[in-house]
Amino acid sequence: MHKIGRRPLLAGLAGATLAAPALGQPAWPNGPIRIIVPFPPGGSVDTITRLLQPRLSAELGQPVVIENRPGASGALGTAAAARAAPDGNTWVTVFDSHSVNPSFISNLGFDAKRDLVPVMQIGAAPMLITTHNSRPWRKLEEVIAAAKAAPDTITYGSIGVGSLSHLTMSLMQQRGGFKMVHVPYRGGGPMSAAAAAGELDLPMASNAGLGGQVGQSLRPLAQTGGRRSTLFPDLPTVAESGVPGIDAQAWWAVLGRAGTPEPILRRFHAALAKALEVPEVRARLAEPMGVEIVASTPEDFGRFLDTQMETWSAVIRDNQIKPD
Repeated sequence: MHKIGRRPLLAGLAGATLAAPALGQPAWPNGPIRIIVPFPPGGSVDTITRLLQPRLSAELGQPVVIENRPGASGALGTAAAARAAPDGNTWVTVFDSHSVNPSFISNLGFDAKRDLVPVMQIGAAPMLITTHNSRPWRKLEEVIAAAKAAPDTITYGSIGVGSLSHLTMSLMQQRGGFKMVHVPYRGGGPMSAAAAAGELDLPMASNAGLGGQVGQSLRPLAQTGGRRSTLFPDLPTVAESGVPGIDAQAWWAVLGRAGTPEPILRRFHAALAKALEVPEVRARLAEPMGVEIVASTPEDFGRFLDTQMETWSAVIRDNQIKPD
């Protein structure tokens, strides 16, 4: 999978000229700024957006209002952003499901490439493949061997059909030659509760999505990134555990309405980058959420998003995955 090259957070973006309106354009911002969170309060997208909210408001000199509009794996709220006026007053924070939805939801209600413009990938986190402490496995290789010996007897949990963890495990089974039983839940809360109760063999989500249980009731077996995360340096990757070619991470990002003037896009990007430099923000993202800051340029995020859409659309097609 495509990897984003990291650059200094404000490289090529800081500068007073970005704040100045172009000739004939009104000053921006000139009123409250809305950030749509297309998921319920309390989830990782909501938490990250609220962490950035006061810093953005201070930097831009206007109130920043968060509007939760959950539904359809983030598609409902994202559709509202795609229909907003291109004036810089509406933005949307998205999750990795944004790259899956165009291939998974037939009546999406917007064109992900035509109606929205990339602003920044905020951060990324590997999904952790874990097992309850009551289970015997200590390594992912042991689970795979057991699954090969007795197909369709080991369960793995995800936050829903078509979620990144579901698609990643589908790809792992395809490449590793084993079969497990998928148990989808309607969101992170229900799956986290089931994981704590030991109802699943392999709960699978980001550290944030597992509700702080890793190292408590859950034992981590592997991480899904192409390289070991700096936040989990002792945990092997799936590729190191015997299934090659797996590089999948949860990610969080900001999009704007297509047609928003370039100076506004650049200024909002610079405000995001500055917010992500605050030590408290960086610490909160790292622990307990397990999120590594990316702070990409709009161009890098656009290329990353294209690659994500291509990769997961192929997995959906090859495995004939359909909404439940």
